Amino acid sequence: MRSGLRSGLWARCLRAAGQGSSWVAAFSAFGLGALLSVSLAPLHFLLSLPLALGGLGVLALWARSPLQASVIGWLAGLGYFSFGLSWIVEPFQVDAARYAWMAPFALVFLAAGLALFWALGFGLAARWSTGTELGRKQDGRRLVLLLGLWSLAEFARAYLFTGFPWAGFGQFWINTPAAQLLPWIGEQGLALLTLAATLPLALVRRRPLLAVFPLLLTTLAGYALPRPAAPEMTSHLVRLVQPNAPQAEKWLPERRWDFVRRAIELSETGGYPVAQNAELSALAAKFVPDLIIWPETSVPQLLHNASDTLSAISERVAGTPVLLGIQRREEGRYYNSAVLVDAGGRVDQIYDKAHLVPFGEYVPFGDLMARFGIYGFAAQSGAGYSAGPGAVLMDLGIGQALPLICYEAVFARDVLAAPSRPDMLIQITNDAWFGTRSGPYQHLVQARMRAAEQGLPMLRAANTGITAMIDPFGRLREKIALGEAGAIDAFVPKPLAATLYSRTGDWPVFLLCVLVIFGAVNKRRKNTKDS
Repeated sequence: MRSGLRSGLWARCLRAAGQGSSWVAAFSAFGLGALLSVSLAPLHFLLSLPLALGGLGVLALWARSPLQASVIGWLAGLGYFSFGLSWIVEPFQVDAARYAWMAPFALVFLAAGLALFWALGFGLAARWSTGTELGRKQDGRRLVLLLGLWSLAEFARAYLFTGFPWAGFGQFWINTPAAQLLPWIGEQGLALLTLAATLPLALVRRRPLLAVFPLLLTTLAGYALPRPAAPEMTSHLVRLVQPNAPQAEKWLPERRWDFVRRAIELSETGGYPVAQNAELSALAAKFVPDLIIWPETSVPQLLHNASDTLSAISERVAGTPVLLGIQRREEGRYYNSAVLVDAGGRVDQIYDKAHLVPFGEYVPFGDLMARFGIYGFAAQSGAGYSAGPGAVLMDLGIGQALPLICYEAVFARDVLAAPSRPDMLIQITNDAWFGTRSGPYQHLVQARMRAAEQGLPMLRAANTGITAMIDPFGRLREKIALGEAGAIDAFVPKPLAATLYSRTGDWPVFLLCVLVIFGAVNKRRKNTKDS
């Protein structure tokens, strides 16, 4: 066994692996990755972080070759993504008779593919840390390289091949003071800090209780910043509607108009939240909302056929503008859209979703795949959706808003792409696709992070939940629970001043990762040359 791991708690736990049992190392890597996933929503069990990330650091040090390290990284990723993204099987259960058999393959292939990013990071850390030094110095360099390369692997996962940053490490901290760091360093910065606070545990020998202190470091870092006060409120009242249409029934001819009628009734009567904002709730009851927001694809027609429906909706809500989700067709292409319906039932503004879900809303080489009956799951018309031109601002009468449709709120870069700073973010989504276990909760966490990163309120309308008014610190002010039909009336918080992250994006953290890697590699080369 490596000299840096000859004694102590970690060595005793993994001694069998050190004695040459690759199977023990493999099972340990997969198990620690799975353990790490319980830090995600809805569990947020943060006590798993020291053991999971510290243990993976130990396995990275134990690896005798870059190939071994790559396998450890891949197995850790396979365990993490298999459990953390288990909700991915839910869309296949909507039409189980046709698609349920595909669910295990989808989960395994997704987890295995994402784990390749980790495998590359672990393998390069082992390759570039080899030198003439022995023991703890070489161990320390490998951990430093792993810190930088694992963080870059998460960057790559978030950006390459359209990106998939779901289950990022920064999402662990949304309910802790560490979330106050989001306006400064963003989600990727918080992920880097998470690794920096836990990987050094691999070097802990005779004092295992020291493991609790790095866990607390990331949380306590948030206390160094001023505690956010309650945000100032505007006088703009918004009604958020959650019709709660199960995905299996949402498009059935005999049921789909029932959900539209339910949404209209909720839009007429509204809802007045209890307890959390009692004074504002009482005030809201005296006013008509300035805007009503319905979820994604809440009208089951193509836009060019829906003029009578939109007029009827406008009439029933007494002319209050309604922002709703609908599909539309233009020049033979189909779009997943958000439209603003004015007081006369006319379409005033349109936003077409730009960041589509691969294999959900479109299929790569879709025209060819359509010949074999392979279509995007969520696309109800044609072989899939076409992407819109990109981020735009909508003038909703209560301010400038950046619309995000479902999956787009997962990407910090999609928010940063706004042509100018908006007054608010709006997400319309249909989380019925994600089931009722972890998916909707993880999606909500990411919406909260986008609000906190930008210092902007987020108005979120979800078909089956979780509908919420999120303040510019990323905190939930009002919400409707998952699986319930309802509406909430809430005043829109004022935006904060532009945050550091809104100006810089992920570049500072990315460059820091590169410098960490360069510094560690350069130090190794210098020591090798001197020897």
